[in-house]
Amino acid sequence: MIGMNDSLVPEGALRACMERIYVREGFEESDAKKIADVLMQADLFGIESHGAQRMMYYHQNIRSGSVNVAAKPELLRETPVSALIDGHFGMGALTGIFAMEQAIAKAKKTGIGMAVVRNSSHYGIAGYYTLMAEREGLASFSMTNTGPIMVPTFGREMMLGTNPMAFCMPADPYPFWFDASTTVVTLGKVEVYNKRGKPMPQGWTIDAQGQPCTDAKRMNASILAGERGGILPLGGEGELHSGHKGYGLAIMVEALTGVLAQGMTSPDMCGAHGDHTCHFFLAFDPAMFGDPADIRARMSLYLERLRASEKIPGCTRIYTPGEKAFQAMERRLREGIPVEANTLQEVRTIAAELGVQGL
Repeated sequence: MIGMNDSLVPEGALRACMERIYVREGFEESDAKKIADVLMQADLFGIESHGAQRMMYYHQNIRSGSVNVAAKPELLRETPVSALIDGHFGMGALTGIFAMEQAIAKAKKTGIGMAVVRNSSHYGIAGYYTLMAEREGLASFSMTNTGPIMVPTFGREMMLGTNPMAFCMPADPYPFWFDASTTVVTLGKVEVYNKRGKPMPQGWTIDAQGQPCTDAKRMNASILAGERGGILPLGGEGELHSGHKGYGLAIMVEALTGVLAQGMTSPDMCGAHGDHTCHFFLAFDPAMFGDPADIRARMSLYLERLRASEKIPGCTRIYTPGEKAFQAMERRLREGIPVEANTLQEVRTIAAELGVQGL
């Protein structure tokens, strides 16, 4: 739904602007297209926090040198089913695509492929990479750690990241596509509320005193400054609503990324966003277990049964994970991408600074 301060930008215009910007930032044209595609997938799916909203952050990291434009991912250790990759602090989207390509190639040969990455940077939405595998008929996982923004259950010091995880499995008419942070919300959502000048919903963050806080401006500044307080684990504060489960899931992601890749864990990173992130990718072929067409049909039928099951009074739809995202993409390809006014100005500022055609 378009907000009062949003502008509708045609998909092609926004994508082309992104590509021009990343070419001028110093990337090869093919790599600029990949970076833009990761950002555009977020905006097309309605994940505003990880689309054009992320461009100023990327621009600042490139200008400061914390992201190395010339970096190329390097295979450090490899087996028929696994790969350890050093991103050399390059653009996370490029490193992530390279790593998932390794996992996909191995899955096609052996049935399963895994890749872990260290020394990377923000890689966009975790679910982008699972879509790469889905297009090849594979099921897959994607995870990343991030800079510290999450407080542990009963804690008030940020010790874990957003630490999102994604899973995708082929199905019709839409794949099962699940992408979620292990925090109640991402830092990007706090930033969006800050930009809009709106209070956050209750239950997203706690302040330095461990008290609930809905002031997006204050919490955004506090988190970026690395002060006490932060975003709560999925499930919320304490154990009553299972906040300890989100906390445990975040540790699981950390084990598969920072620990397994022997890179930085969340509290070791510099800043809430973190620019030394680690990733985990796994792709597998359902054909290892039976006829892939039959497995796809069974998954499709199960999802349809969920959508067709009894609704509570006043509700007419049950959605399966990913359904809303794909429907949003269909709509936004027709009607345009809603871009928040401050974000649109940031994109224009970057374009003007680099001397390229803006929006």
